[in-house]
Amino acid sequence: MKISYWMLLGMTTVLSITGVAGAQTGTGAAPQTAQPAPAAAQQPAAPLQLQNMGQTPKADPFPQANPKYFTADTPSVDTVNTFLKALWGYDANRIWRVEAIQKTMAPSVSKVVVFVSDKTPGAKVQPTAFFVTSDGKHAIAGDTVIPFGATPFADIRKTLQGRADGAARGATGKDLMLVEFADLQCPHCKEAQGTMDQLVKDFPNARVVYQSFPLVELHPYAYKAAAYGYCVQKQKNDAFFVYSAAVFDAQGALTPETGDETLKSAVTKAGLDPAAVDACAATQATKDEVNASIKLAEEIGVEQTPMLAVNGHLLPLSGIPYETLKNIITYQAMLDGVSTGATGPATGNSTPPTLGK
Repeated sequence: MKISYWMLLGMTTVLSITGVAGAQTGTGAAPQTAQPAPAAAQQPAAPLQLQNMGQTPKADPFPQANPKYFTADTPSVDTVNTFLKALWGYDANRIWRVEAIQKTMAPSVSKVVVFVSDKTPGAKVQPTAFFVTSDGKHAIAGDTVIPFGATPFADIRKTLQGRADGAARGATGKDLMLVEFADLQCPHCKEAQGTMDQLVKDFPNARVVYQSFPLVELHPYAYKAAAYGYCVQKQKNDAFFVYSAAVFDAQGALTPETGDETLKSAVTKAGLDPAAVDACAATQATKDEVNASIKLAEEIGVEQTPMLAVNGHLLPLSGIPYETLKNIITYQAMLDGVSTGATGPATGNSTPPTLGK
């Protein structure tokens, strides 16, 4: 189910996939409130030399960064560029320049302005801005807080390695984890299952986890469906995916009149006893598991379903072309120094593209 998480994508995915959000629209390299830089201020990035599809050089499309717009001590230009490479590095065509890192009225909160374009002839230059918090660990884009830093997804990756406990397919190891946060009553989650099935095939070294995130305010039967799912998984991990497929197929029947029978029928299709699973789902222990899964999703910033965490990098499954998703997974695996097990264009441990700074 899509909600306001797309605002977050102004930094993580709209910027990384389709465009720029939160942009300044005026002329110049930075807001007019910029102050002269102190003597010790960091230096902006050097001019960018671009190649036009490997042929004749393309002129630098960006304004030369002006030192007077770099008034904040942190973050550094290098840190911002490394952060942006973590988001955009899968796309060899994307280029950018950090044009300002400024102090703000809020103590130790910095404003970062970046100009973004691509190597296509005649491509437009678009500015975007975000704020970095005083701890240097978070960026604020629009109304959303996202991880920031040279390795922005490392903490979420570690959290999921320790706490993602849903049914899993693929590899047993956790070096490459694709954790899907989904709701069995969510129509977009139903649509995403073909993508998840294909990811299992295309990335043999990935551990692909279904993690329950029932949106109970929107989907009245999602919580009970998730509880049934945990009970099915306890009896047989692989049976969960038969159960979930059956629930998705009969999603329209998750109503007060037919919901219980729909879930029990899905359990039967998974080869298990529906009465036993129903009794298990009613226990406090099972409810605690569902609640813990909801808490995990909320703690790491999941705000919609279906959401995929690629070694901690949160991506909405709806609206991302499959080839782009594969490229992001491959690139993230390369950053983390792990192999995807894929062959051909989806092979991990590849050389990262050269990007503008």
